[in-house]
Amino acid sequence: MFRNYSNSEDSNITKSRWWVLLALPAWIITGFFLSELIVSGLVNYTPLSSLNPTLLSAMCDGLIYTITLVFIIGLPWFIKKSKTSLTDIGLTRLPSWTDILITPAGLIVYLIISSGLMILAVHLLPNFNINQAQDTGFQQLSARYEYILAFITLVIIAPIAEEVLFRGYLYGKLKKYFPVWVAILATSLLFGALHGAWNLAIDTFALSLVLCIMRESTGNIWASILLHMTKNGIAFYFLFINSLLLIH
Repeated sequence: MFRNYSNSEDSNITKSRWWVLLALPAWIITGFFLSELIVSGLVNYTPLSSLNPTLLSAMCDGLIYTITLVFIIGLPWFIKKSKTSLTDIGLTRLPSWTDILITPAGLIVYLIISSGLMILAVHLLPNFNINQAQDTGFQQLSARYEYILAFITLVIIAPIAEEVLFRGYLYGKLKKYFPVWVAILATSLLFGALHGAWNLAIDTFALSLVLCIMRESTGNIWASILLHMTKNGIAFYFLFINSLLLIH
């Protein structure tokens, strides 16, 4: 039999859902903030600060992502036994040929959306700087191992960790309470906002729209991970490799 809800019960359900829409993004922001605080303390009060800057950046990024994942996904389970399953995250199988084959199409769609939003921003936002540089945490790479460390961090670790957190955990939780379009928009707005500068926020917002759609259409985050890696790989080339080739 279908359950009949009173107006007050409907109102409570609606309030509960909107509370989730605010609480989950706040939880992720808190996780990042606390992990950065912990890693900053480790660097400032241990001999880690004497390490090679590239090695230190790679270690710090890896620690921040690891602590954030443990905090956001592990702490609720430890305290309330609120378990996040592999189905919630979108990791129920290995990557498939479909994931690989739709990645180029996803890249094209992302570039079109990002370009369109950038054009709008140039016309609508005063003093919008479309060429504002991104701070990757890696500067003045010289030795081969430094390029390898930066590549592993930016092109492999960051996409996997961010997809698990955003298109996996956040999107997977939100779509249980809201229509898919609300979950996609909320996830993408937070993902863009956390990247700081306006041009980066708009670009990553556009990227997240496509990543969420790919996660929804495939039921997993592997296609999203592959597209995210591809996008970061292209950016890595232009930020580090192309400039190196021009110098030589």
